[in-house]
Amino acid sequence: MLITSLNNEHIKEILKLKEKKYRDLSNTFLIEGRHLVLEAHREKKIVELILEQDELFPLDVNTLYVSSNVMNKLSNLKTPSNVMAVVEKLDEKPIGEKILILDNIQDPGNLGTIIRSAVAFNFDTIVLSPKTVDLYNPKVVRSTQGMMFHTNIIIREPVSFINELKNEGYKIVGTKVTNGIDVRESKTYSHFALIIGNEGKGMSEELSELCDEYLYIKMNDQCESLNAAVAASILMYEISNK
Repeated sequence: MLITSLNNEHIKEILKLKEKKYRDLSNTFLIEGRHLVLEAHREKKIVELILEQDELFPLDVNTLYVSSNVMNKLSNLKTPSNVMAVVEKLDEKPIGEKILILDNIQDPGNLGTIIRSAVAFNFDTIVLSPKTVDLYNPKVVRSTQGMMFHTNIIIREPVSFINELKNEGYKIVGTKVTNGIDVRESKTYSHFALIIGNEGKGMSEELSELCDEYLYIKMNDQCESLNAAVAASILMYEISNK
């Protein structure tokens, strides 16, 4: 079946997924590009594959063919892909031993990059505070390069979650230059959570008070700070190589 009209009711329903409230209502979101679609397919998350007319991308899933004008409307890119999909949101998995807690990260590119780095450096659970940018924002999804499908990402109120972790014996590690330890000299942790703060404000005071230890990245004095995603990636790399 080929859909050519932008007024098609099914297309209208798919278009709603560009808005967070409809993603939440349907528990689905849109992805585009062959790589992302293949990563979603490996995790059996595809609800409907969307292909531009005459595109060959054989997957054993429900497939919808659309004209180029419809594909352009569905896309969030300046140069639309010929391959898109409606996919299910991620399932929660058991909490792991190496946890990353993100305190109100706001930039979609930062969140996506942090998720990608967390997978690269073997952090098994990523916790988003409720005010963190939407995980299913198209820019976040693209920035993860499909790695969001290969880790455990959950949303929790951070203070209560950290207190639960402390009761279970997890070490809580924050970031602070004063009274901090150079991450290259940090200890090896078995069960721990690393907190990354907001791009502008850093960790909240409430979370800072819950930390057992603080780390910092030693750098040139002329550099005042690092991008949140860069800093998070360096910290995770150093910790994972202990």
